[in-house]
Amino acid sequence: MRRRRCCWGPAAPLLLALLLGLGSPFAAKVNKHKPWIETSYHGVITENNDTVILDPPLVALDKDAPVPFAGEICAFKIHGQEMPFEAVVLNKTSGEGRLRAKSPVDCELQKEYTFIIQAYDCGSGPGGRNWKKSHKAVVHIQVKDVNEFSPAFKESVYKATVTEGKIYDSILQVEAIDEDCSPQYSQICNYEIVTTDVPFAIDRNGNIRNTEKLNYDNQHQYEIKVTAFDCGQKHALEDVLVRVNVKPVCKPGWQDWDKRIEYKPGSGSKPLFPSIHLETCDGPVSSIHTTIELQTNYIGKGCDRETYSEKSLQKLCGASSGAIDLLPSPSATTNWTAGLLMDNNGMIFKFDGKQGAKIPDGIVPKNLTDQFTITLWMKHGPSPGLRAEKETILCNSDKTEMNRHHYALYVHNCRLVFLLRKDFDQADTFRPAEFHWKLDQICDKEWHYYVVNVEFPVVTLYMDGTTYEPYLVTNDWPIHPSHIAMQLTVGACWQGGEVTKPRFAQYFHGSLASLTIRPGKIESQKVISCLQACKEGLDINSLESLGQGIKYHFNPSQSVLVVEGDDIENINQALRKVSYINSRQFPTAGVRRLKVSSKVQCFGEDVCISIPDIDAYVMVFQANEPKITISGTDHFARPAAQFESERGVTLLPDIRIVSTVTKMEHPVDEHDRANKPAVLEEMLHNLDFCDVLVIGTELDPEQECLELDRAELQGKHLDATNSTAGYSVYGVDSMNNYEQALRQIRYRNWDTSATFDRKFRVKCSELNGRYTSNEFNLEVNILHSSNSNLMDHINHMIVQPQFLQSVHHPEGSTSAVHNSVVPSVATIVIIICVSILIFIITLGVYRIRTAHQHSSSDNEGSKENEMDWDDSALTITVNPMEKYEKPHQREEESDEEDIEDEEEDTSSAESDESEEEEEDEEEEEEVIVQKRDKQKVTRQEQLEWDDSTLPY
Repeated sequence: MRRRRCCWGPAAPLLLALLLGLGSPFAAKVNKHKPWIETSYHGVITENNDTVILDPPLVALDKDAPVPFAGEICAFKIHGQEMPFEAVVLNKTSGEGRLRAKSPVDCELQKEYTFIIQAYDCGSGPGGRNWKKSHKAVVHIQVKDVNEFSPAFKESVYKATVTEGKIYDSILQVEAIDEDCSPQYSQICNYEIVTTDVPFAIDRNGNIRNTEKLNYDNQHQYEIKVTAFDCGQKHALEDVLVRVNVKPVCKPGWQDWDKRIEYKPGSGSKPLFPSIHLETCDGPVSSIHTTIELQTNYIGKGCDRETYSEKSLQKLCGASSGAIDLLPSPSATTNWTAGLLMDNNGMIFKFDGKQGAKIPDGIVPKNLTDQFTITLWMKHGPSPGLRAEKETILCNSDKTEMNRHHYALYVHNCRLVFLLRKDFDQADTFRPAEFHWKLDQICDKEWHYYVVNVEFPVVTLYMDGTTYEPYLVTNDWPIHPSHIAMQLTVGACWQGGEVTKPRFAQYFHGSLASLTIRPGKIESQKVISCLQACKEGLDINSLESLGQGIKYHFNPSQSVLVVEGDDIENINQALRKVSYINSRQFPTAGVRRLKVSSKVQCFGEDVCISIPDIDAYVMVFQANEPKITISGTDHFARPAAQFESERGVTLLPDIRIVSTVTKMEHPVDEHDRANKPAVLEEMLHNLDFCDVLVIGTELDPEQECLELDRAELQGKHLDATNSTAGYSVYGVDSMNNYEQALRQIRYRNWDTSATFDRKFRVKCSELNGRYTSNEFNLEVNILHSSNSNLMDHINHMIVQPQFLQSVHHPEGSTSAVHNSVVPSVATIVIIICVSILIFIITLGVYRIRTAHQHSSSDNEGSKENEMDWDDSALTITVNPMEKYEKPHQREEESDEEDIEDEEEDTSSAESDESEEEEEDEEEEEEVIVQKRDKQKVTRQEQLEWDDSTLPY
């Protein structure tokens, strides 16, 4: 704005002086004008600073200038509520001023300020009277931002879940903020991943994506750090954590199950999959069909069954008596199986196509009648070749001359065939002769239980408890009668005729066990099911708690369970209740494989998804091995008359059978571990046989035998066999029932003249010899009455309490058994000899002492003086059975016999007290010396001392 110039001319100074001299009345007329300022101002102030830069600068003018006071600017005033600014005059004359902040301003609190400012002149004089103010001017101030804040993320942790095998454009977005007020410093211009070597990237907007496909198997979760930058390139003070979880691709299948299930013997029913559930990936499921299979074909004979002998099992299941075991364990009486291949326990026989066994004559009767039963366990695979030969299991054929098969059981092209040819004397018409069964199980290389029930002309096959009728029956003529002997064989058929040299033919390839034949009787369905029953299998706990719509089905052996339903949760609950159970007290340890297969159907589709099979296994632990101990009286003597009586003598009146298992106590700490002994805990279980065997020469059936009343076995699962080698009680029953049976076994000998003693051995078994007892030996003495004087003396000694001895079993046995045992004849004779020997030694010592004390004795005394008696090596043998006789008077003999009885009694007393102190012995010797003084003459006549062999 241009200033107007005033032209006063040369009179100006004069006029000014005049005015100043005139005084105040003219002053009011001097301050004529108001100060003048711009109408608006724009200013900028940097935060945390007090200087405001205005445009235009703050300057006030007054037309009254250069008049003092009236033409000067004294103040600038700001109008507004609590404005943090103030204006100051820098030069009153020039009117320059400055706008400044009274305190630091903060852009984050307020970015702009607008207020009114006016200028004031100094008035008409020094007091500022009659001042004037300018018009109002608008001041707009903008606060300039400083980049004082760093970016900060809104979340402390970011999480996201992705599915493996996919590339995402954006997995998640991170976001940071900046508290600065200006767009330059408050905006986030960039994000950056701090973690290195990760398959992720981030853009400037904070979107994180994966740069490659993720794999759940390689890594389940990724953790990365991210930072942010504002537009002033200031980064965040703290990096943010981002977690990316990798989820596997939804795969239908069973979840939350364990591959290994541990089973301890005696633990009952063990759930297999207590937490299992089915993942269907949200498919529209309409039905589920699940099969659980317990695979035990490699355990024993197809599963864990009782390993008792076939005889014991048949007795336990109530089978008819009279079964003949054609494949027994080799022994002295059953040696025809000795050359066959066997497994470890001797119950399974393996045939490799090169061997067979001849059954001795008399084991099986020639005439089996129209009713008989053949039972066996068989494991067989496909036969080699297109048309394989017959594989004989059992065959009864001509031993010589001809090659006729009277009856046989064989396998041919995976068919089981039973041949039965009648004789003409039994039938003279065309009759059924061959019965054929075609079953897949015959060649599946698995164990199966076969029972052939013959009730001619009807023949029925039971396999694993299921009935099968023959699909083909062929007829044939009966066999012509002849006098040719027959040979019964197992594993091959004997070809005795029509060949150069008799030999085996039609060998069997496979495994056989428990092959029996029972003439005259057939087995019931109940017995057959019991004989082949498995002791392990699948089970369902609390069937009543199964959900609605659940159907289930077990196979006969309970090794396969099928569960069906249309609700996933109900199927899950049903499978959680499926368990494994083994009812054997001593199960076979090892692995049992499990397989679970499932089929799922969806609405409107046959099969919508595929469920992978479960492959798991049950680990059955080894049971604690029992220790079976037999105890009782192991030595006794009885008069011969008792053995010759009708009832004989009971051998084992107080036999005791105890079984214990060893269990370790759990120590509290390591110091107690060495001090914690094994604890013996008594347990109850069954036995399957006990044998009472004769030690030494077998029994002579002409004069002796072992007996047991059959009535004692009634009501028990026991049977017995008797032979010259001993007595055998067999059958699966309790130890208590075995004790009762063994206590009734008697020994009879009706001609005891040549027998003085008998020795027996008792041994018991559980599980067909898997666990055996100790060998309990028993000695029995027969007391004869021929030597009357000696036997009277022995009988007198038997009743004396000091000869009753206690037999203590070793500490390692289950329990110490203390039994009073009557000494045998040999024991009594030894005691008498020792007593007489002690008496003679005592007498010798007495005579030496007497010789030293009485030097003036007779010839006997002088002889003893010359003798240097050394009794350290004295050995005197006396026959107590020989009577000493001297040619004395009858009266002297009677006196001497009384004295000898008295001396023997005294010697016996000294023998019993031999363990006392020496002082007691000396006192006894003094008593003996007194007695000897009284009877000196008699004893010298009685004793004739032979010292010719004594050393001097």
